[in-house]
Amino acid sequence: MLKSYVVIAFRNIRRNLSYAFLNIFGLTLGVAACLVIFLIVRNELGYDAYNSKADRTYRVTLHALDFNSNVSMAVIPAMRVDFPELEQTTQVFYQGDAMVKIGDNRYTEHNVAFGDSQIDKVFDYKWLAGDPNTALLQPNSVVLTESIAKKYFGKGNAVGQLINFENQLDVKVTGVIKDLPANTSLPLSFLISLNSIENKLKGPMGNFWAIMGGSYAYIVLPKNYSISQLNSKMPAFIKKNWGADVAKAAVLPFQPLKDIHFDQRYINNIITPTSKDTYYALIGVALLIIITACINFINLATAQAIKRAKEVGMRKVLGASRSQLIKQFLGETTVLVLFSVLLGVAVCAFFLSKAGDWMSINIDASQLMQPAVLGWIGAITLAVILLAGLYPSFVQSAFQPVDSFKNKNAGGSGKLTLRKGLVIGQFAISQIMIIGTLIVARQMDFFKNQDLGFDKDAVVSVRLPDIKKKDVFNQEMATYPGIKEISFSSGAPSFNSSFTSFSSVEQGVTKDDVTEIKAIDEKFTDMFKLQMLAGQKIWKKNEKDTIQKVVINETLMQKLGIQNPQLAINKHITLGGGDQSATIVGVVKDFQTESKHKKRRSCVLEYNPGRFFMASIKIQPGNMTETINYINKQWSALYPDNVFQFQFVDEHIANFYKQEQKVYVAFQLFSYIAIFIGCLGLYGLIAFAASQRTKEVGIRKVLGAPVASIVALFTKEFIYLIAIAFVVAAPLGYYVMHSWLQNFAYHINIGPGIFMVAIASSFIIAALTISYQAIKAATINPVRSLRDE
Repeated sequence: MLKSYVVIAFRNIRRNLSYAFLNIFGLTLGVAACLVIFLIVRNELGYDAYNSKADRTYRVTLHALDFNSNVSMAVIPAMRVDFPELEQTTQVFYQGDAMVKIGDNRYTEHNVAFGDSQIDKVFDYKWLAGDPNTALLQPNSVVLTESIAKKYFGKGNAVGQLINFENQLDVKVTGVIKDLPANTSLPLSFLISLNSIENKLKGPMGNFWAIMGGSYAYIVLPKNYSISQLNSKMPAFIKKNWGADVAKAAVLPFQPLKDIHFDQRYINNIITPTSKDTYYALIGVALLIIITACINFINLATAQAIKRAKEVGMRKVLGASRSQLIKQFLGETTVLVLFSVLLGVAVCAFFLSKAGDWMSINIDASQLMQPAVLGWIGAITLAVILLAGLYPSFVQSAFQPVDSFKNKNAGGSGKLTLRKGLVIGQFAISQIMIIGTLIVARQMDFFKNQDLGFDKDAVVSVRLPDIKKKDVFNQEMATYPGIKEISFSSGAPSFNSSFTSFSSVEQGVTKDDVTEIKAIDEKFTDMFKLQMLAGQKIWKKNEKDTIQKVVINETLMQKLGIQNPQLAINKHITLGGGDQSATIVGVVKDFQTESKHKKRRSCVLEYNPGRFFMASIKIQPGNMTETINYINKQWSALYPDNVFQFQFVDEHIANFYKQEQKVYVAFQLFSYIAIFIGCLGLYGLIAFAASQRTKEVGIRKVLGAPVASIVALFTKEFIYLIAIAFVVAAPLGYYVMHSWLQNFAYHINIGPGIFMVAIASSFIIAALTISYQAIKAATINPVRSLRDE
């Protein structure tokens, strides 16, 4: 019997190829989209989960004036002494970018870090060469990832090879590990033994406040050991090792390893944290898409049922029971669904192989063969078979033989109402997706184009390895016609430089707060078009001038309790907890120094040539490539032992929003898929309605009705369905997207224009979908329409 069902299923599919194609196409898109979303969400929510001890691993962080992911290099050595019960501890000094020299060739590489010999006991590294117990014990040792080893040493043995870092450190390769998963919060390409830079760290090792620019500490708790036990001991631990004053000012919170990627409170993370809400929203999108695909299948199947009414009647006359008919129709559904799932998996694999750059995702298609993913595919398959197959099979099997032969099984008003309800659901889903896409697009536009408080256009940032040569570099740049201006600083406005504490006894701010401090030259303010609200700009400091003069921003002024910028002039603040106060000589309008995820921070501008390690160069429009080549030539002549690198300031700002850009592209793609599948469902319902009203259309044409009036007859029935869907979609879309926008300190307001565009788009999409079937029904020969069975 099962073989018979399968054979009949294939015959019916072959007999109704257009119907089968539409169903398979819709389901294939739905399944592929769901699989892609599942893999993206699984990858993002599974950050650091590949580590076997992830549930017991914590990062030691600092909470003093702010939440800081970095701690002093003095913390882990002290914890090893005071808490011997800890299973493992390790510390990492993360440098990030570094110049690598192999032979006579120089390269710039990323994810360069220094780690101690215990790091392999905390994180799961798969060793391809070298001894994990000894690879990082000796100074001047380095462990490479597999891809880096192949890049520089081919398929040969990399162990024993020599590498120079930053023209300062010669190291020998002592191990090779497999490339780390993309979803790690501690990405590494080069892992150098920490004791290689011990001399540099020896001075501040005992200083609790030192080395805050890249040092990370991790601990692993023993099994059955509560983190609360350790937390209760930390105040005494800090007091014992660094004194009561530090214990009052600082806390060392323990951050679960799996939470690092999602905790947005912290500064100085290697990977920018993101909100889990974004991925929960994507899960919702996947559910909406698969529901839309199932609704589409149901609508097409019930429309097709009319053509099979006589088949059902004949089978019942010949003795077929309803259960047999249900099995037959479910069998046909199963064949279609299985074929669609196989195609969907293939489409997903192809998409993942091509989408790395487009969507900024790094997911290998081989993950489709993992047990968890195969289980998800099986669950999708079963769910779609049940959701899409049960209702049509019950409808088709319920036809009565006598009515079937008289074509009276087109479905009563109740069935039509249910199908219209399904279309309302599809349109509601489509409108929610349209609303979401429009809001994400406007927020992205807000990120890119709204006022940042400074001019970011056509400015190139270049680091200076040796600031002693900056005057020579300045002279070379000033003579080239393609360069408008050049300024030296610790970083352009959007580059966070460093942070320090501040207080002001005369303003009643006795407790230290935190501020960014940026060293700038006398050209910086004008080149970036910072707006002065009061006082003077930073000017070149006279060597005999011993008074520190600073410019502060609005936020810092308000923290000092001053509302009028003029009243801030000549007030004093103390920076860095020192004894010498700085005089405020100017107030600048707030400008954005980091992403709009966070509110603008306090900022101090000072003239400090010792920190002018970045040149900002404003380029003339046109021939930018030629100008960049000139900068490269002059820079390389001054710094022949280094690799030239540059970055446009606007590109640097765009990097703040990579995650949102990925979400925007995903929203666009999956919205189009949901809308397209919804159109297929609408097409099915129009086909159903046209089949029901064949004779009515014929009579109207005989009585002289024009094609336009018949098209309007079909169209107007669906106008109110779109309106009802909008009533459902608008509040849901507003609620979801309003919640998403709360992840940003600065965001757009959701106005009525977005909802007007959403419903207008729905009307246009519906009109285009309906018109084909409506015109087809209106232009059919009336003789054929009125022919009796």
